[in-house]
Amino acid sequence: MNAQKNLKLKRTVAACLVGLGGLTAMAAHAASDSRALDFETHAAFFSSETHQKPPLDPQVFVAAPGAPAALGPQNIKRSAGLRNALIMDAPSSPIMSASGQPLDMSLGAWLGAKGQVILTPQPDGREKVTVILSGLKPHGHYSLFENHFEQKPIGFTPLDGNGTDNDTVADAEGKAILSTVSPTTITHDNAVLVVYHSDGKTHGKMRGEIGVNAHHQLIARP
Repeated sequence: MNAQKNLKLKRTVAACLVGLGGLTAMAAHAASDSRALDFETHAAFFSSETHQKPPLDPQVFVAAPGAPAALGPQNIKRSAGLRNALIMDAPSSPIMSASGQPLDMSLGAWLGAKGQVILTPQPDGREKVTVILSGLKPHGHYSLFENHFEQKPIGFTPLDGNGTDNDTVADAEGKAILSTVSPTTITHDNAVLVVYHSDGKTHGKMRGEIGVNAHHQLIARP
């Protein structure tokens, strides 16, 4: 069973790498104790966890003429004339930040991002994390953070521990591969989080201003 699992994992990584054209030089070897997790949209994850009806994205917004400024989910203050994007909204709907800054992409493009994360334990107790992504904003800036669900309120730290090796820029096709090492093993108390930086910058140890220039796009929780 372990051999079959390892072979399946290798094929999964290899297939993802082939789909990312131009990045296939990266080795597709995965250790037998590696774990492969699919990402889901943060919008779907958040809506399920918090029982949002209808499901929505707490960190991106669409035009809503006449809507007053308000404090939305996750205590994000949105400007007048906006509302949270609903997952059921038209895919062609342009999305904006909480301050009304266009994100230069449609809701369908935002929710269409996908990928996998490969978690490989290291002998020293750390864990190698390889993220394979597609459907990102071409040339968009992204970083990897870790959710700490065991903390109240939920905490966030750079996936590499110090914010120096956790960021990437998508290629012209909206694809990216990033490998880094987490200081600890990722468990169900944690999650791997992909943050999009709409200001074109990364913010080191911090995610940025959530909903304004930093937006959670994808998440994978073991």
